Amino acid sequence: MLKNITILICSFSLFLTSCQFSEDIYINEDGSGKIAFSFDGSQFMQMAGDAMGEEAQESIDSTFSFKEILNKKKDSIATLSVEEQKKLKKFENYDIHMIMDSETKIMKLEVYTEFTDASNMQDMFKAMTTFSELEANKKETPIGNDKANPLSSLNNSDYTNVSYTYNGNKFTRNVQFIDKEGYKQLTDSLKQMSAMLGTSVYKLNYHFAKPIKSINNDNAMFSADRKTVTVEFPFMTYMLDPEALNLEVILED
Repeated sequence: MLKNITILICSFSLFLTSCQFSEDIYINEDGSGKIAFSFDGSQFMQMAGDAMGEEAQESIDSTFSFKEILNKKKDSIATLSVEEQKKLKKFENYDIHMIMDSETKIMKLEVYTEFTDASNMQDMFKAMTTFSELEANKKETPIGNDKANPLSSLNNSDYTNVSYTYNGNKFTRNVQFIDKEGYKQLTDSLKQMSAMLGTSVYKLNYHFAKPIKSINNDNAMFSADRKTVTVEFPFMTYMLDPEALNLEVILED
């Protein structure tokens, strides 16, 4: 089982072609809710065919908590700086659901948690890459420094900050730059990966208790009851121009 989890993590990290990243948020009227970040590599499984099945002899359908991973890695985590340990502790209440089935060609990873206030939501891509680094890195390299992990190299949270607000009638998703110069260096190196990531997408799926009156994105798609909105971006847009994913959603009274 552990061998197959490692195979799955490495697959997520190394084969990002034609994959879908989704950010789902469910907000109740009182501002509480659930946020989930998912990675769907099923298309890669279909392309890999039987070769993937030879590596993974048993299917995976497992749910576990981030706290379990932190406990398992507590000795190595204790060697990190206090600041790095605090960053990891932020994800303590997150859960992970992993699926890999070579017969049905399904490969998915979901990281999710609940919140009491929209402003408490964290950067979910950071949560997924942190999980990837903890599980796939057997040499105990400090978190965020695993340059051999392509998924880690896509993490831009050291240079940007994603925040969310909700006041009952308006929801916002806002990206602010922390280190523009550092981000420029990151994006310059990422341009080399544009061919590999060219067909991958990043979807925002937001679900509300009330119908949506308006949104500041012309490409938004709504559910029949207008309580759910979906906006899809090329993954490279998410990486090279994160502010393009800023949203303001106005709900009906």
